[in-house]
Amino acid sequence: MSMPEISPEVAPATAMFSDGGELPAGVRGIADHRFDAVVRTFARAFARRPGIGGALAISVRGEPVVDIWAGSADTAGRLWTDNTGTMIYSASKGVSATVLARLADRGLLDYSAPVAEYWPEFAANGKGAITVEQVLSHRAGLSSLPAADMEEVLDHELMEERLAAAKPDRLLGKPIYHALTVGWLMAGIARSITGRSMAQLYRSEIADPLAVDGIHLGRPPVGAPTVAADFVGSVKDRADRGVLPARVVAASLRLPRPLKAPLASIHVPGLEGIFAGERPRILDTHMPAGNGVCTASALAKMYSALACDGVVDGRRFLSASTVRELERVRSYRLDRALAVPFWHLGYHSFPSPRAPRGYGHIGAFGSGGWVDPRSGLAVGFVHNRMSLAWAPVDNLFLVPLIHQALRGTRA
Repeated sequence: MSMPEISPEVAPATAMFSDGGELPAGVRGIADHRFDAVVRTFARAFARRPGIGGALAISVRGEPVVDIWAGSADTAGRLWTDNTGTMIYSASKGVSATVLARLADRGLLDYSAPVAEYWPEFAANGKGAITVEQVLSHRAGLSSLPAADMEEVLDHELMEERLAAAKPDRLLGKPIYHALTVGWLMAGIARSITGRSMAQLYRSEIADPLAVDGIHLGRPPVGAPTVAADFVGSVKDRADRGVLPARVVAASLRLPRPLKAPLASIHVPGLEGIFAGERPRILDTHMPAGNGVCTASALAKMYSALACDGVVDGRRFLSASTVRELERVRSYRLDRALAVPFWHLGYHSFPSPRAPRGYGHIGAFGSGGWVDPRSGLAVGFVHNRMSLAWAPVDNLFLVPLIHQALRGTRA
């Protein structure tokens, strides 16, 4: 059963299942009635909790089956709408990887080629043989941040230059999560090929071809339909009080060594400052590994193209052969920092037993997008809640319910 077409004029006020039933109080959008359990679980998480909000979009073989939102975009009570975006943290890596996939699709990039073939400066300090595939599968030996203070980290072109000049560490060739550096590495490759920044490429390679606005790197420009939600939650509160880094560092010292690595790759003195205040500075830079601002529906539409052999809305976004390349796992070694993911070309495998071929990227606190090529399922899920306690819960509850509903749509 197809969902009714969602008209832009009525979407913000629409609240219904495809069979005419009403969505839970506080939830707006539209959903196939077979996803009732998904919608009600989402409502419990976001429609009844003051100050937070989120959105969930699901499509199956290119057809939207869920497009809902609920809650508040800030603590002042500004309602979440279909045009509310939020920072998706490491899920930004999946968007940045899709930019490179578009370049590869046009023959501008070969994943097996050395990075230095496109970015000559990258050959410095013995990196001439490191390939694009090694970078995208977190095997470039460049996971640690170059020595920098917070002001320098906010200068994205400087960080690209620092990484081009850096010397790889002893883990070259072994998978270890390049939490922030992989974003600047992808940007440096893309800039060398196109002469454009990753923020510009988010628009020209992703948002415009998909006919969406809700995919930006950093803060959406003034006048854009997409409006960024405020950060809220316990971690944001600590950042405003300037106590976040001390607690993170103290906690990290008590962790086993494998768990310390991702913290070491993102911690910089003054880290809390980029999240603090009413206009956080994290949104005013280009951090392709971490500060994408997306709506759930736009993120789901991007992954829908990957679920449908590169076609979205009847238009070719990627060739089927490129999509097959993205699906292939590049290393079956466990990541040295995260211990779990198997890496694709900029995406990680999605740990769901009902989607063994699934991949995508989840970010800190739970936002993210993913695709299951076998079933044609694509998901975009975003929220503004900065709370470590809730981070694993959102996906753990929603994912099995989504697969259960999917079995119902097949029936």
